[in-house]
Amino acid sequence: MGGEKIIYGIEVTAAQLDFVRRLITENPTDSRRQLSYKLCDAWNWIQPNGVRRDLVCRSFLLALERKGHIELPPPRCTPLNPLANRHPPPKIEVDESPILADLGELLPLQVELVRATAWEKLYNSLLAHHHYLGYCYPIGEQLKYLIRWRDRPIGCMGWSSAVRHLGPRDRFIGWTAEQRKANLRLIGYQTRYLILPWVKVKNLASHLLAVIARRICSDWSSSYNHPLYLLETFTDPSRHPGTCYRAANWQYLGMTTGRGKNAPSNRATRPPKAIWCYPLCREFRSLMCHG
Repeated sequence: MGGEKIIYGIEVTAAQLDFVRRLITENPTDSRRQLSYKLCDAWNWIQPNGVRRDLVCRSFLLALERKGHIELPPPRCTPLNPLANRHPPPKIEVDESPILADLGELLPLQVELVRATAWEKLYNSLLAHHHYLGYCYPIGEQLKYLIRWRDRPIGCMGWSSAVRHLGPRDRFIGWTAEQRKANLRLIGYQTRYLILPWVKVKNLASHLLAVIARRICSDWSSSYNHPLYLLETFTDPSRHPGTCYRAANWQYLGMTTGRGKNAPSNRATRPPKAIWCYPLCREFRSLMCHG
């Protein structure tokens, strides 16, 4: 890498490290937030919607400090951080009486984006208390869908930024490492999918996958000013054979290695997961392999 270092997943040159050090030295009264803003502006770390990548930048600066490359000014405040505390959302009671019906009897369903709305707490609660993995605190670009029938919640679906490295997916797309870095934002990662346990409706899960696939590109573009061309997710074969994904025409690509994104060795540290992808348009490869 010609002397480059990998810090927080980012390749950093000696010249860039010197730039960060000068930035701190030349702005002795700046807070960590102000330094982050200036670095974002200097390095054009800007989201497609025009917002600085402040969370990524501050995490990057903290990683530099922990490795001894820089010394940041002392923090001026300690805001509440749900990512650090990780307290599960409180349970919100809902009607749990069984819903036993044919899919046609439930249509049309209400499928709504609920992030930053009054419904978001219910969405968080349902995942925390009814999904086997619990609630995850997503960072970066994300969408939260709540599915309701006659104002009763019946399911949730969460999406966030894609996994950085995923061999079977990257080979499926056929892009280079540089193309992946430039265009990873064009993939949406399904972080959670929940049909509530008292809802027993045949074909509901695959139907909802199809409903979301038809609208998620538009929803993502409205929120983040760029489209999606591919969807991805993982399933645990010991719990979920992936039937609804097959029924919704998702493609099985293989298994993860089980190492996780931050594994310190090449040994598996967690159960391997099945990888599923869904192209949102026929020309997804050409669109994702440019640049």
